[in-house]
Amino acid sequence: MRPEQLRLALVVGMLLSAGLLLFNPIEPKMNTEVIFDDEAMMKIREGSTEDENYQLVLRIRHDEGGLLTNNLTRVQDLLQLESEFLDGSNPDTSWDSCIAENAEDCEYSSLNIDRVITPFGAWSNAFDSRNRSLQEATRWADVLQPEIEEGWCGNSANNAEKSAFEATLLMLPEGANFGIACPAFPGSSATQAPASNEILWLVYVGAGGQGGDWNELNIWADKVSENTDYDVSAAGVNMLYGKAKANAEAELVMVIIPSIFLLGLILTIGLRDWQVATATIGGVCLVIGAELGLLSLFDFEFSVLDGIALPIIMGVAVDGAYWYSRSSRNRDEVRSMLFVAMITTVAAVSLALFSPIRAQRSLGLVMAIGIILDWVMTRYLLEDFFLNRRKVHEDFSGVTSTANSSSAWAWPVALIILASIAVMAPPGVNVMDIEQFLPEDDPALVEMEELQSKYVLASSTLAWVVIDVDGGSEEDYLKLQNLQQQIGHHPSVISLETGMLRTPMVIGITAENATTVDQAVEEGDETLFLDGSLAQRLQHEGVTSGVAIAVFIDGQNSEAAIQFMDDLHLLMERNQMVGVVGGDLPTGALASKTFEESRIAQILSAGLVIFIVAYFALRNPKQAARIAVGSIAIGAAVDGMATLFGGRGVNTALAVLLGMGFAADYLSHASADHRPTRLDMSARWGAALSSVSVFFLLSLTTFPPAKNTGQLLTISILFSAILATCLALVHTGKNTQISEE
Repeated sequence: MRPEQLRLALVVGMLLSAGLLLFNPIEPKMNTEVIFDDEAMMKIREGSTEDENYQLVLRIRHDEGGLLTNNLTRVQDLLQLESEFLDGSNPDTSWDSCIAENAEDCEYSSLNIDRVITPFGAWSNAFDSRNRSLQEATRWADVLQPEIEEGWCGNSANNAEKSAFEATLLMLPEGANFGIACPAFPGSSATQAPASNEILWLVYVGAGGQGGDWNELNIWADKVSENTDYDVSAAGVNMLYGKAKANAEAELVMVIIPSIFLLGLILTIGLRDWQVATATIGGVCLVIGAELGLLSLFDFEFSVLDGIALPIIMGVAVDGAYWYSRSSRNRDEVRSMLFVAMITTVAAVSLALFSPIRAQRSLGLVMAIGIILDWVMTRYLLEDFFLNRRKVHEDFSGVTSTANSSSAWAWPVALIILASIAVMAPPGVNVMDIEQFLPEDDPALVEMEELQSKYVLASSTLAWVVIDVDGGSEEDYLKLQNLQQQIGHHPSVISLETGMLRTPMVIGITAENATTVDQAVEEGDETLFLDGSLAQRLQHEGVTSGVAIAVFIDGQNSEAAIQFMDDLHLLMERNQMVGVVGGDLPTGALASKTFEESRIAQILSAGLVIFIVAYFALRNPKQAARIAVGSIAIGAAVDGMATLFGGRGVNTALAVLLGMGFAADYLSHASADHRPTRLDMSARWGAALSSVSVFFLLSLTTFPPAKNTGQLLTISILFSAILATCLALVHTGKNTQISEE
């Protein structure tokens, strides 16, 4: 194939790939599923007979303030709102889902309401169980008389009343008067309704198996707040992920577009050739479009975090323009340098593909593909154009080198300085949780902290225990019952306390007269949570294969969450049971701990891979060793610098690997046995400053992963350019001349 035909084929292929976005656009996601792999949740999805749903939280207060729960009119208003929320009878308060059948003009495209748990709904059911109607009452005495002496927390309470007590304890704030919910509490009376000025609703939503845009609940809450006398706001961890997604999408769009113009301006100034700058920018845009189209073709699950790769791909693309257009190297030398730079950078980033953290694997793949396409664009489409635009320079042989014998010390001194940064950096890794995806001063985090201080439900988090069982085995059922009781004694498990009774929040499968799991599922009594949304029977080809147990644990203590996982594994082993433990906090905390233990090994492994790849390409062990050693020094220093920019965490790991890739890139230019020229220095620093301009813009965002990545990559590029300059001086020797060609 002639070069012209190859170029045409590549351009057409990339344009067609980019055109796929018109028919299958990328829809970024932001939830725990795209951040890490939770083995327990994966088993639940594989074996669950129920559609997967997600728990969201609404906080409700009256516009005028004051007590809410013991004002009968307000209670009945909110019961009506709950009904309209579900049946859609009132357009001012209904939820209109596009997932619903025959949905037209729907406002909420990705979520449908599965069910709602509210304290007032639970109270209504409790009163109904004693033939009293909360909806039809005209005064509290209509439902509170005759007096129920022990309330809903006594030994004589039925299942509906127990659920009402649970709802009151979980969805009313700390310090509320519990009234009939539990007269045993100080100051409470069975003749009074619970008293509080706010409540929570739990909303279980389905997302068609695709994960949802939780921010849609905010849209509904704003609509209801505007059309009613109540202030409704969405809260909870999933809502924070929704806000993080919305913030990240808005900021990345605002970064990418200015980055294109800024990069074009810097390239025009640095290259002194607007045509080369325009061709480079056009090539970058085509590369990004082609990659996104290719990923959409294979139904790649693109997360908001993957969007961070796009400005990075832009920053990487400038090398070829400078080295072909501005350096003193000939075509073959530049080809060799850029090829070595590409494969060493991809080799470093590709280590992320073996990470146990899904977000790192996904972002690493997007970066690697983009870097390869950048190289293809430069090598096969733009190379001849760049060389044709190169200007012929005269050789100023009279300009002598300012280097002397001391220049050779610049390389080892630079390595020592980088190593000292790594040594002085404090240890420790941030736990991977929602706080890593929102700014520290975000009002949503402040509100979340307030909720956690006031509500048992908000201060807890779900852990999942998935056990392999035979649905028809009496022995397995007995083991399961014993395990559920033992889990309830763990100190991390949240319990409902009445003063007389302690009920651990372990939502398992049980029934009074059952002898097997299958019988328990068929006969089990429903409580507030136990209705298929939490505790579940898992099946394979219609046969029971396991059970998923939901456990509410302390959501503020990551170390305790890891200890809970370890203790549960020992407990299952002791009971001769096979299973896994998961959940957002336990899995995220364990991922952070694993990263802390392996980050040094990851840097060294990346250095080894870079050495192997560089040696394979160069067949020069000394040159490959210099590239690898310098890359390790840069990686360790950037890892240390991460402690100054928001803290070291799993979202900084890929920035460290990419920084090592940049180091390998720049050192591959400088390690060749070639006299450095001013043109080479100009190409090196022009490329570095052009890349820095993009990464600096990325660092100005408030989305922490993007902000931290931008800061670390800015440092990486500058460190790499300085170290490469020091290495280049090694080749000057004494009294050599710096020439311009």
